[in-house]
Formats: sequence, C-alpha cells, structure tokens
Amino acid sequence: MPHITPEQALVAELVPAGSRVLDLGCGNGALLAHLQQARGCSGYGVEIADANVLACARRGVNVVQLNLEDGLALFGDRSFDVVLQLQTLQHLRNTEKMLRETARVGRIGIVSFPNFAHWPNRLSVLRGRMPVTRTLPYEWYDTPNIRVGTFADFEVLARRNGLNILDSFGLQSGRAVRRWPNLTASVALFKFERS
Repeated sequence: MPHITPEQALVAELVPAGSRVLDLGCGNGALLAHLQQARGCSGYGVEIADANVLACARRGVNVVQLNLEDGLALFGDRSFDVVLQLQTLQHLRNTEKMLRETARVGRIGIVSFPNFAHWPNRLSVLRGRMPVTRTLPYEWYDTPNIRVGTFADFEVLARRNGLNILDSFGLQSGRAVRRWPNLTASVALFKFERS
C-alpha cells in the first residue's frame, strides 16, 4: 500500500468505493494508487512535472501529462464520479475556470488549498510580514502560489459558480477541524457538486 499523507487519508474517506476518479495535479500518484488498492477506484491522474509522471507510471497509475491552465477539454461532461484538486488551485492563473471545469467533468469535486485566514497567518500580516508556515512554506518573492485564499472566500466562489457544498472542513496537523475552520485550520477542504 502506498504511503499517503494524513490529508490524503481524510480525502480518501470522502471518495466512494468503486468511483471513477480524476486527480488534477496528482503529484507522484500515491493517493490515486491508494484509492485503487484500498477503495477499488479507477481513473486518471493529471500532472505536468516529468518526474511525477514517471513516478505515477511506476506505481501503475494512469497519468496524462497536461498543463491544467489549458483546461480539461480532453474529458467529457460527467466522465468521472469524483474529481480531486488538492493543493493546486493556488497555483493556477484562472482558478474560477478550473473550478467550473472540475464541476463539469465530475459528479463530485473535492478541493483543498492553504487557508490564508489561519490565525498564525493573520498574526504574521499584523506584524507586517507575509506568513511562512508549513502550508505556505515560501517567502513572498519565491512562492509558486499565484494567489492565496481563505475558507470563507471559497464559500462565496462556490455560490457564485452554482456549486452546492456537500461538506467542508479545515485541516490542521492531519486532523479535520470543523469548529471555526476559517480561523483554526491551515488547509481548507471542500466537497461539492454542481447545483
């Protein structure tokens, strides 16, 4: 069984057994391999980095090398039961377009991203500095993140794009946080469907 992170383990519990899954920005394919072996899922990963595409192939994970900025025209409407987009939204120039594409190709979408409203980040900004944390580990001048968002921001974005949030919670140190997640969680996680 492939080693997965605590965040990935929580996400795996949200994916129904036997689902057809599309994992956008799948990295080395560990989560998709876990879903195949532990939950009987099938599907594809989408990844741009050569080393990660190779790692996926070595794990036996079907992978397509694709830049998410180019969209998901390769996939038809509702061709997947679940579309995962974990820790990728903050790297995309057109986040809203990719969110709509996620809802188009999947019956259910699951996204996660660093929650900029987490209290240590707020404290850092109050001190006049951009935060550098475990979930935001880069200095402002060398970050791969194009944007930052908050738990509350995503709720507004989801409504504006006709998405029905089925479940939402924060993640902190590998645990689900449901009480005041916009303040107490370093990562925001949402499960949604098209309304």
